[in-house]
Amino acid sequence: MSLPSALSKALPPAGPRRVIAASNFVNTVGSGLYLTAGVLYFTQAVALPAHQVGLGLGIAGCVSLAAGIAVGHLADRRGARGVYAATLAVQALATAAFVLVDGFWPFVVAVSVATGAKAAGVAARSPLIRHHGGERPQEFRAYLRAVTNVGISLGALLAGVAVHAGTLTAYHLLVVGNALAFAASAVLVLPLPPVRPVPVAPGPRRAALRDGPYLVLTVLDGVMAVQFKVLTVALPLWLVEATTAPSWLVSGTMLVNTVIVVALQVRASRGVDSPAAGGRAYRRSGVAFLASCALISLAAGPPTWAAVTLLLVAVVVHAVGELWHAAAGFEVSFALAPPGATGQYLGVFGLGAGLAEALGPGLLLSLCVTWGRPGWYVVGALFAVTGLAAPLAVRRAERAQRAAQAFVAPPLAQAGLGGALRRR
Repeated sequence: MSLPSALSKALPPAGPRRVIAASNFVNTVGSGLYLTAGVLYFTQAVALPAHQVGLGLGIAGCVSLAAGIAVGHLADRRGARGVYAATLAVQALATAAFVLVDGFWPFVVAVSVATGAKAAGVAARSPLIRHHGGERPQEFRAYLRAVTNVGISLGALLAGVAVHAGTLTAYHLLVVGNALAFAASAVLVLPLPPVRPVPVAPGPRRAALRDGPYLVLTVLDGVMAVQFKVLTVALPLWLVEATTAPSWLVSGTMLVNTVIVVALQVRASRGVDSPAAGGRAYRRSGVAFLASCALISLAAGPPTWAAVTLLLVAVVVHAVGELWHAAAGFEVSFALAPPGATGQYLGVFGLGAGLAEALGPGLLLSLCVTWGRPGWYVVGALFAVTGLAAPLAVRRAERAQRAAQAFVAPPLAQAGLGGALRRR
């Protein structure tokens, strides 16, 4: 098979899905630049103390929690394409403003706007994915996650060049490149056909915040989302400080994880085709994370060859759990969200991941690195218990969804809105 034909086979069909994928790729290349070198830019180039950078990022994380819900609701009501493009434009401008940062409060303002726009963009993009994703938008979301990993990896490689140079000019070029990536992503989105706003269904505003069963799933997914910090925060420190494995294996573990996610995320998501299947996938992922944490803990003590083997096996097991966790989140978050409130509901569901982003590193450092081996077992047990609770929470959310549909259907029919929702 020729390279062009293989590439064409890997891409979505020409049309909106390919446009969304291209925009996502360019966007995540920029994200890869920032994730790899953003903290270094503010500590090395701007010369902010590390504790101030940590505090500013924490403030920005709190801002982002509120932005996702508000902008997701706006995308439902005003049209997702324009709102999503606007969030990317704001993110580009805020990122470009990093070059002007010369103190703590300018840093807080710039990074809060950029982080809030990023969270808002994730929520605003959700109605686009649902509308253009075909019969199984969850599967298209899985494809976008694979694209995300490729883009972030490429961005990380480019950022490594700037970090190696270590000059102010190199860091400024990195920031400008990051901003240009977000701007280009916004331009790529504009040719998409508009998504007509769905008529407002009877019921309270901000319904997602009143949907108790959906909020429970949000919390459970947030606890499970702490796993994303295991390989980026806890494992590198544990590997260097507690094991005899070579330090270069930190990069090796990330490479193994990325390759598995890129190669298998879409395939893993195909079998998770209902909320009940999503609940079972959560349960499997919890068991996988427990096994992975146990293997990582055992890597402290044995000789180098055994430590390397245990860590690599642990990363493979963790990656399989990550595939199941991501597939479960895609399925339940979309399937249990009303069609007329996709942006709002996905904005709320993102709160779980946002809390994991803010609280996960401190939790893992306290338990896994400071406490040591017992802490790894506690974290693994936390994942396993959360996974076991997920199927029950999914069944409760399904019952609530059926009850809400039975309650809303007659008023919708009288208002002439039922057909509009069914066409979605």
